[in-house]
This record gives sequence, structure tokens and C-alpha cells, in this order.
Amino acid sequence: MAVQTERITILGSPDFKVWLEKESGKQGLSLSEFVRQRCLHKADEDELLLSTLVTEVKRATQKAKASLNKGLKDVENVLAEIRQVKK
Repeated sequence: MAVQTERITILGSPDFKVWLEKESGKQGLSLSEFVRQRCLHKADEDELLLSTLVTEVKRATQKAKASLNKGLKDVENVLAEIRQVKK
């Protein structure tokens, strides 16, 4: 059975479009799927809280990863300096 779809055109500001693209990207969804899910399923308070938490965890994880990578690079630089002194 083939899925039938129809094109629906809505108007919005450029900022609204950017927001839709950003939010759909955060959830790994196409813009169309994001809109469908938001319209067909009203998120309850727990889901909204969980979504916010997931976003914060992702942000914190990226920040921690960047910090760890910087720390590793700093350690490699110090080890390289120590090796140069020993020569």
C-alpha cells in the first residue's frame, strides 16, 4: 500500500523557518516530520521537560568533549617539551 501525501504550504517569517529547521535537526527529523509530530501529538509537561533535559545533556557532552580534547592536546604538548629537554 503506497503512502499518499499532499503538499501543504504555510507562510512564516525567515526566523520561524530557521527555528523550525533548528528544532527538527535537534531531534533528527525532517522539517516535515517535525511539524507532523508537533501537530498530531501534543507534548505533555514530562515530554517537554525530557526534551529540554536531552538538549542540555547534548550541549554539556559537547562542551566536556571539547574540554577533554583540549586537555589531551595540552598533555601531548607538555610530553613533547619533556622529550625535547631529555635529548
